[in-house]
Amino acid sequence: MARLALLAYSLLFYLAMPLVWLRLLWRGRRQPAYRQHFGERHAFYSQALRCGQRPLIWLHAVSVGETRAAVPLIDALLEAYPDHDLLLTHMTPTGRETGSELLAARPERLTQAYLPYDLPDACGRFLDHFRPRIGLLMETELWPNLIAAAGRRQLPIALINGRLSARSLAGYMRLRSLIRPALASLSAVAAQTTADAERLQQLGARQPTVCGNLKFDVMPAADKLQLGADWRQAIGQRPVCLLASSREGEEALLLDALATVAVAELLLVLVPRHPQRFAEVAALIASRGLTFCRRSSADLPGSQTQVWLGDSMGEMAAYYALADLVLMGGSLLPFGGQNLIEAAACGCPLLLGPHTFNFAQASADAIACGAGRRVPDARQAALAARALFAQPADLLVMRAAATAFSQAHRGATARTVAVIEGLMAPRKGC
Repeated sequence: MARLALLAYSLLFYLAMPLVWLRLLWRGRRQPAYRQHFGERHAFYSQALRCGQRPLIWLHAVSVGETRAAVPLIDALLEAYPDHDLLLTHMTPTGRETGSELLAARPERLTQAYLPYDLPDACGRFLDHFRPRIGLLMETELWPNLIAAAGRRQLPIALINGRLSARSLAGYMRLRSLIRPALASLSAVAAQTTADAERLQQLGARQPTVCGNLKFDVMPAADKLQLGADWRQAIGQRPVCLLASSREGEEALLLDALATVAVAELLLVLVPRHPQRFAEVAALIASRGLTFCRRSSADLPGSQTQVWLGDSMGEMAAYYALADLVLMGGSLLPFGGQNLIEAAACGCPLLLGPHTFNFAQASADAIACGAGRRVPDARQAALAARALFAQPADLLVMRAAATAFSQAHRGATARTVAVIEGLMAPRKGC
């Protein structure tokens, strides 16, 4: 049954490739980076992208969030294995761009590439080209053909920082004849929480280990924190509310809510999750007749500016350092929420919408310790912001709780490295 399911999946994937190419070209109209490195998506790599005489550790981080979360682990692996190089793969241009920033600040022991589509021939070419000693997949990257190809080559594959929401479990259970064998063949599973481990085990993982969330070990960059502090000094003492990593439809909800809930002298900072939406959100703000400026214009908000559009990449910690209060994007509408952990690490009081299933445990813990508050919709978020700005002492208590919450959950990197070390038995490498 499992072999038939994998065969059917592969056949459907091949048949769907013309649609995949069209979607890639369509996305390339808005983000030209999607048209670059096209061959890598089918595992055709240049001769320069080959490992040399040193053994190679391969880490897959699909996009921006996973790549940033991987930073402490990358540093720990490079330190623990000084005779190894590291291959960092992605699926999105924004993830690759984030990885490029890491490469600029780290030794030349790191190489970047796109992970190919999950087709049998492409997966085989990828593994034969790079010949890694171990593969590490971040969070929920379960690719059946890739895992099967690794198994045929006796390559240990581990799922690290693993998470699986109840919603995702229900979806995967409909494909359990395909997913269960893939999960069961993994050499190790390092889950974020006990609930994640239980759900992964229910889906087929063998003896997952609870290691915590790597995102808690990510330290905000000092230069970005200083940048945010400089913004704060220039803007002055007016209250600043940040809608962080917002998703489609959420900006309109909050703008409309704040139009009916007046907050004196408020500066609203909007930072969309995806850069291709920057122009769309700018047009949305303008359509409401609001006074606004854009980060890309290099102009800081003046005393009459109502909205500042954060249309920049890699500066989220600076926006957090500026903000008095953060409403986490992806939580007002059913997107599952965005990374509240980075905001907490910057000491930000948090407002969380009703949809945080991608960060269920972290959200519950943040609320329980007083670092965050749950709001049912955008209007209640606006009312909560007005109430908190009227009680600065409450914001200070939440800020202290956010910092304590962030510090209390660190240590996942060391526990994850211990799991990896158990798989790094000597074998023939590059």
